Amino acid sequence: MPHITPGRAYGFFTDTSVCIGCKACEVACRTWNQLDGDAPSFLDGFDNTGRLGAETWRHVQFHDNVPDEAATQGQGKVWLMMSDVCKHCRQASCMEVCPTGAIIRTEFDSVFIQPDVCNGCRYCISACPYDVIGADPVSGVVQKCTLCYDRLQNDMTPACAKACPTESIQFGPVSELRQTAAKRLETLHAQGVTEANLYGHDEKVYGGLNAFFLLMDQPSAYRLPDEKNAVLPSRNNAGGYLTAAITAVAGVLAGLIALGRRKEKVARDDG
Repeated sequence: MPHITPGRAYGFFTDTSVCIGCKACEVACRTWNQLDGDAPSFLDGFDNTGRLGAETWRHVQFHDNVPDEAATQGQGKVWLMMSDVCKHCRQASCMEVCPTGAIIRTEFDSVFIQPDVCNGCRYCISACPYDVIGADPVSGVVQKCTLCYDRLQNDMTPACAKACPTESIQFGPVSELRQTAAKRLETLHAQGVTEANLYGHDEKVYGGLNAFFLLMDQPSAYRLPDEKNAVLPSRNNAGGYLTAAITAVAGVLAGLIALGRRKEKVARDDG
């Protein structure tokens, strides 16, 4: 891969069609970033991680899409597996609501939380539509995937992409990854895999995701918001500000009316 150059947008293209659920990405991420990881929860299927959070910045999802009845050859369903991560959204809700400026966009166009500036308010946790941010139980500051910011600064590929044995996780300039993803989707469709679709590769979902996916089912199957319900929190859009302003004005008017009526009542009682 060519040198990683500041000033360009970098990210991940995750091709779920070749994910084998090996969890090498989870291990590499935890090892490099010195994360303790959450205690194994042994949920349904092979998912013992549970969810993304302060100690889990990569999480391999397992979705049992196999019907209970026997499947004949060529008609069977498969497991859906996806290595989930922070999406480094172009319209990053977490960054918009942060009151201290702790969340910034780096020279690689990734979304980065500065731990020494974070005050632990957790507004970003509530604002994130993908539920990827968590609070460190000891320090109280919030944490998530950094796109291996320290590795990028030293011209190194992020640990998860480096460790992926099937190249399900591909790292590079976002513009080039989009071209790669389009060709991969075309290939799958030509092979008759019509359910394959790209998610987050364009501006329809939060302005575009720097970590986007090729999915083998609808986004909802992977617990992802689709284009229709991928909306920013109300405080981050014009409609929300207008609603808040109208509500505030209505509240003031109601207060003035109530105050006027109270004065009238006092005057009647005194009379």
